[in-house]
Amino acid sequence: MFTKFTPLLHQIESRVQAFEWPDLTSGEARALIVLAAFWLLFALEARCAYRPVEPRTSRQSYFANIGSFILNDTLMSLLSVSTLWLIAERYADHGLLSGIANPTLKGVVSFVLLDLVLYLWHRANHSFDALWTFHKIHHSDRTMNVSTAFRLHGIEVFLTAAIKALFIAVMGIDAAVLLANEAIVTVFVMFHHANITFPGEGLLGRLFVVPRIHRAHHSTRRAEHDNNYGAVFSLWDRFFRTFTDVEPKSIGLAQVPGFGLWDLIRYGLPQLPQRPAVKPETVQAMIAEAAYFRAEKRGFAPGYDFIDWVEAEREILQKTRTARRQPVGAAERHWPNPLALFRGHDTLSSC
Repeated sequence: MFTKFTPLLHQIESRVQAFEWPDLTSGEARALIVLAAFWLLFALEARCAYRPVEPRTSRQSYFANIGSFILNDTLMSLLSVSTLWLIAERYADHGLLSGIANPTLKGVVSFVLLDLVLYLWHRANHSFDALWTFHKIHHSDRTMNVSTAFRLHGIEVFLTAAIKALFIAVMGIDAAVLLANEAIVTVFVMFHHANITFPGEGLLGRLFVVPRIHRAHHSTRRAEHDNNYGAVFSLWDRFFRTFTDVEPKSIGLAQVPGFGLWDLIRYGLPQLPQRPAVKPETVQAMIAEAAYFRAEKRGFAPGYDFIDWVEAEREILQKTRTARRQPVGAAERHWPNPLALFRGHDTLSSC
């Protein structure tokens, strides 16, 4: 009954064989795969989004995230991050996996270990204030979509590249193998950030990180978002007891509004503690007290009132300016620490 389709199949086969596939480098092939996966997931979100999102919030998210990706990609090119991998590859002959002759087995083992390293690195970004300063950019998205995967601070991207370079040297693998593994990881990261759901998601989530699992990681509640660190495999979270299966009520960081690209950059810049400005009336009271002290030392001798005031004013103004320029000392830790606002304080611990 299918004989009538035979000529058509032969025609399709001949055209496929005659087609000249373009010569692509490994980097170009990786970029093509990632781009195709992005557009596929974007189309699925547009057609059947899981969580309803206001159009304005969605547009702001996509523009900021894509802008962040372009900016980071440009910065990484200017910094020549690829040289890190070239340097690391020189020492790859004596790595832990250099003795594995089978390239397929070596690729699989390196992929699993890379995912473990990314799990530990992601968890470290939530555990240390200095790293969270940059990683909080990723969590500041008030919605969650495929573009959220690229919402990263440039310093975090650079540090992650350094971690991968170290991974090449320690494991003893080629940079090309890491690039192939990274392409797969990138597709998975876009996938579990996508605002979609599908039948069998819970079953697939027993082994892989799916959107349902990663949504909890973007919860506004710290008790929920300090879990589910995995990039590809969910088994690391289950093994290290950082797995949770909850549906978050809201996405993003509490008390943090939606950001455009410029606000996103400023939000990720570490800030030194600032001393509060001294009110003018307080300065005048300090000058009056200093002038009175000077007059008292002179026994309130007449004719020195103006001189006492001028000298007191000069002294107080100089001290207030110097105090505002000086950093907070060890004995003055009662001033607010902006890093602590995001990892240690109960009222903002959901960030």
